[in-house]
Amino acid sequence: MMQLSKRKKLEDTGWKVGTADEFLELTPEESVYIEMKLALSYTLRQRRLHNKLSQAELAKKVHSSQSRVAKMEAGDPSVSIDLIMKSLLVLGATPKDLAKAISAGSPQVA
Repeated sequence: MMQLSKRKKLEDTGWKVGTADEFLELTPEESVYIEMKLALSYTLRQRRLHNKLSQAELAKKVHSSQSRVAKMEAGDPSVSIDLIMKSLLVLGATPKDLAKAISAGSPQVA
């Protein structure tokens, strides 16, 4: 969160200060969808690393490519949540694990 004094200085000089959702004009539903997808993407990477698999090895298991796995882990918009969830299931995640990942939300990046 930005300090109030810094925000005021920026606004006084003509800058507009707001959230990413405001900047991107996201609806609340779109924002939640993105958070869910990012949470699943983060969980996929963590689970892959925990299983000591490379992206290429996971790609073979899900009949995809290494670059597609990289896109899944990055939350790329071209990747469907379906593929991310399928990949998590291939790695041994349960429906309960998926629900936990979604409900936790995406981790905050510093």
